[in-house]
Amino acid sequence: MDRKDAVIGRIIETDNCVAEGASYLCGIEPRFATALKETGPPPLRRSPDGFDELLRAIISQQVSVASARAIRQRLTDAGMTTPDAILSVDDDHLRSLGLSRQKARYARSLAEAQIDYDALRNAETSQVIKTLTQVTGIGVWTAEIYAMFSLGRADVFAPGDLALQEAARILFELPERPKEKELRQLAEAWSPWRAVAARLLWAYYHVAKDREGIA
Repeated sequence: MDRKDAVIGRIIETDNCVAEGASYLCGIEPRFATALKETGPPPLRRSPDGFDELLRAIISQQVSVASARAIRQRLTDAGMTTPDAILSVDDDHLRSLGLSRQKARYARSLAEAQIDYDALRNAETSQVIKTLTQVTGIGVWTAEIYAMFSLGRADVFAPGDLALQEAARILFELPERPKEKELRQLAEAWSPWRAVAARLLWAYYHVAKDREGIA
């Protein structure tokens, strides 16, 4: 293992990486094997990294998928997908494209942060989280999702995610939905493949809710 691997750990790049992680998890926790039988192989779910992806995350906060897609398209059509573009206009212009006053402020904060996205690829995950959460409008959940899917970190989890909490409650037959701190502690046992555990739990959540007849 070279120094880079020691710092950032495994990177999920292909479906084979996900399969390796799923096999490991099933070996250490039989309930993951139960989930895998119901869900089938969990998806790769890799996303691009960089400013544009974080701007997309800001746009998507607390709005429907359809609304987020529409706003995103208006920003793209207007060329508002880079830091320089965002900083070249005022908030009224951003609001005219569909951003709320708050999200216009978040977009500007992200543009002003001048994050070195190339450097984040080689940074420790804790540093990635710290760097991103210094930006107004980006919380721990968004930073963890970015590390998981945009950077492909294999050992990242997002315990604040309500679907993960609910999936864990059902799969592990917990008396109630675990809080973020409790789920973070539970997930420590799934290292070094916590991001695959998250993929499995998200897939299981949909299977379980479909079984219960809940959309």
